[in-house]
Amino acid sequence: MTSGSTTATSPWFVRPPSTDHPARLFCFPFSGSGASAFSAWPAVIGDAEVCPVQFPGRENRLADPHYGTYENLAADLVAPLAPLLDRPFAFFGHCAGVLPAFETVVRLAELGLPGPDCLFVSGQPAPHDAARDRMLGMTEPELRAELEAFLRGRGIEPRPDMIDLGMMVLLRDHSAARAYRRTEPVALRCPVVVLHWKDDHDVSLDGLAGWRRYADAVDIQVIDGGHYDFMNAPDELLKRLARWR
Repeated sequence: MTSGSTTATSPWFVRPPSTDHPARLFCFPFSGSGASAFSAWPAVIGDAEVCPVQFPGRENRLADPHYGTYENLAADLVAPLAPLLDRPFAFFGHCAGVLPAFETVVRLAELGLPGPDCLFVSGQPAPHDAARDRMLGMTEPELRAELEAFLRGRGIEPRPDMIDLGMMVLLRDHSAARAYRRTEPVALRCPVVVLHWKDDHDVSLDGLAGWRRYADAVDIQVIDGGHYDFMNAPDELLKRLARWR
């Protein structure tokens, strides 16, 4: 193919992945968010193209039916993902976005399809510990206040209509998170790099240790910053994401 060529357009990707780079990094957003969580990230990290995944039921896919469960999400993602697994790739997930990324790794293995060379886990306990997420126990007023605080922290003054729309997405995503159950670890064939944000008040370093039961190679690393600072694409994060190659 000629330089600059792209694969077929899919609603699962905000931009068609190109064929110009020797590797791809697929990025999974956290609950209540979409692919725009990675809008500040560069298009390429190292020699890997950044490919944010757009879940149905948000942003430009707001009219699409919600995925319902992480298992459904993984199953539905396989078909659009399969043509893009023609070169080395890795998965990055933040917070609850790690869980559909993990389920997609499991699904690919079950189908005999290529798996990632690395799974990057950012600020999320292992699947069998996922139910401990403090936000899953919040009331709707508490979640609304949390969403408003998050937006203000990003320099956005929340409007009521913005909050209403965000709450609709967040509540559906939380319903999927509450339904998720992995009581036993699943052995992964790829290395797992677990990223702990030093100033993350939601997830402790000890709370990430459960990932050691999921792969032979699990590396837990500490990065400066808070829970949502990954959105700013800090240099330290980008350097670590480039190392899987």
